[in-house]
Order: sequence, then C-alpha cells, then structure tokens
Amino acid sequence: MNATLEPPLAQPAVDTSASTRSWASVLTIAAGTFLLVTTEFMPIGLLGQIANGLHISDGVAGLAVTVPGVVAAIAAPLLTIGAGRLDRRIVLALLSAAIIVSNLVAAFAPNLAVLLAGRVLLGLAVAGFWTFAIAAGRRLVPESLGARATAIISAGVSIGTVLGVPAGALVGNFAGWRSAFVMTAIAGAVVLVAQLALLPSLPVKERVSAGQMLALFNVPKARIGLIATLFIAAGHFTAYTYLEPFLRAVPNAGAATTTAVLLVYGIAGLAGTFLAERLIATGLRRAFVAATLLVGASILAAAALGTHGAWAYVFVALWGLAFGAIPVVIPVWMYEAAPDAYESGSAIVVTAFQTSLASGAFVGGLLVDTSGIGGAFALGGALALTTAFVVGAFGGARAAGPKLAECDAA
Repeated sequence: MNATLEPPLAQPAVDTSASTRSWASVLTIAAGTFLLVTTEFMPIGLLGQIANGLHISDGVAGLAVTVPGVVAAIAAPLLTIGAGRLDRRIVLALLSAAIIVSNLVAAFAPNLAVLLAGRVLLGLAVAGFWTFAIAAGRRLVPESLGARATAIISAGVSIGTVLGVPAGALVGNFAGWRSAFVMTAIAGAVVLVAQLALLPSLPVKERVSAGQMLALFNVPKARIGLIATLFIAAGHFTAYTYLEPFLRAVPNAGAATTTAVLLVYGIAGLAGTFLAERLIATGLRRAFVAATLLVGASILAAAALGTHGAWAYVFVALWGLAFGAIPVVIPVWMYEAAPDAYESGSAIVVTAFQTSLASGAFVGGLLVDTSGIGGAFALGGALALTTAFVVGAFGGARAAGPKLAECDAA
C-alpha cells in the first residue's frame, strides 16, 4: 500500500537571490546550534570539576552527557508530531528559551539529581532543535543554496566546540564550573532576542503523522543513512565524552594544555564543516566514507600514541577535522534520500544520533571506570571504522523517487 511520507511545508516568501536578511536569519539558527552544542557538550570540558564538585566519579559525571541524549532520542519524533502546524519560528524560539532555563538549573544544582533534571530539559531542546533547525534554515534560501545553509547551521556545532567547550573549561578553571553554565545562559538570551527579531514566519501546511515518519524506513538510502548515524555517533561519543580525562591522564596535559587542545579540536572541526561542502560536491558517499574512516583511525591512533603528547594532540586535531564533516554529511545524505520527507527524516536522525550518543557516553563511562580510558577509545574507534565499511559497502542504496509525496510501503 502507499503511505504519504510528509506533507509539503509552506514556503515563506524568499528572494531567489538569498537576501541579506535571509542569510542573517540562517545565522540566528546557527547561533542556536552553537548555544545548543555548547550546553550539551560543556560537561565534557568540565567533567573533572563537576565530578569533584558533586562528589561523584568521572564516569557518573558522564551522565550529564548521557541523559540529554536519552531524552532527545525519545522526544524527537514526539515533538515533530506534537508541533503540528505550529509556526516553526515560534518553535525555535521556545526551544532556545528551554536551553537557557536548562543552563540556569545546572548552574545552581545542589546535587546530581537536580543537575540531571536540568539536562532532561536540555534533552527536549536538543530533540526539537535538531529536528527543526536545518529544515527551517533550508527554507530561508533557494534550494540551490540549501547545502550551504546546512553547512552554516552545522557550523554551530564546530563553533560550539571551538569557543563553547574550551571557553567553558577556561571559565571553569578560573571561576568554577557553575559560572560556565551561567555565562552560557546569558549568551542564550542574546541568541533568543536575535531569533525573535530576524526570523520570519515559517508556517507549515499540515501535521506530520507517525505513519508518515515510519514510511521513511521504506527508502533504502535513508535506512543506510540511519544505520551509519547509529554507528558513527556511538563511536564518536564513546571516546569524545572522555576526551578531557584522556588528555589529563594519558599525555598528562595540564589545565592550560587541555583547554588549548580542545580549542584546536574545535577549530579543526570548523574547518571540516566547510570542507565537507566541497567534498560532497565531488561525491557524497566518498565524503561520508572519508570522514568516518578518519574519525576511527584518529581515535585509535590517539589512544595508541597517547603517551607521546605531541602525537596525541595531532590525532585529536585530525579527529576534530573529520568529525566536523559529519553534521553536514548526514543531513545532506538524508535530504538526498527523501527530500519531501526532510523534517521527518531530521526527527528520525535525531533519535538515532542521540540514542547512540547516550549509549556511547554510558558504555564509555563503564569502560573508563572499569578498564580505563583506553578501552573506551578502542571501542569508539572500532565503531567509527564500522561506519566507513557500512557506507562504503552499502551506500549505493536507492533513494526515493523523484516524486516523494508517496512511497510504497510493504
């Protein structure tokens, strides 16, 4: 039988040349992804401080990364359905406000339970923002510039790593980890004001149903994209969640060096984000394989040569360069697989990505507490290499047809 994938979104009036205001609107969404990533991953740069402050182990402190992932994985499809026809401008503003509140809760948390309550709220924001942000951003510019809009919005991930995580670690070193969350909340207020001022109305014509979302699984190329997302997210976060303890324990980096390495990782990630757009132009499948292969190889090499500080830092930088491409490659892959189901596809990608993020951070924490950081890095690298194999071997799967309003359902 036939199942409608997703009703078309109502397109706002956008100049075909992509006006300055259009790009400014895209930048406010990118600022939102920066805010989101900074908040989500800030505990990675502050893991030791949070653990000491709340009198818990590094592995338990990793729950601050795991919990938002679990919540986001569950909430993404529910929020997509629940948002209905609500203007996406309003949705994005509400999600930005939720990020601000989650930061304030974390900043004043007296214990782990309250901290995790704030991270639950963040998980809802993660689910919604990643579901709606890129889809909304692509609507602000002509279709031919959609990949560039995706790259700019995804750059918020790398900029959040470049500035957010190291800056959070720096503020934490001087004023305590709670101050880092307060400063992020203040930055969030600025982002929210900009979004309210610049984002145009982004209406949708019809609701998305659960059946429409499930129909996406009938597209072979989309299925491969989702499987690859599961593997690369699990591999990356099994290791990346514990990058700060790795730098402290293996190459014996001090606080200043650790902050500097995190900064280099982020700068490399930003370069990888925009390099991805060029690589995709030469072949999307090739770009996906190259990025995941380099992620896996870099994680394993960093672990193997970690006691040699300079080599460890080089491979961490290469890791950042490679992973910076992932937030661009995956959305473009899913768009090419089923462009008329892009918002639904984004929600399912969020579920897959955040499930693996949470699982990777959790399993990595168990390995760190039982067998050491090297075990977490070994598993993370292996999973990333598995992603490269999956995409390389099966990435030629069929996309949905030229008209994607309908898809055959078995």
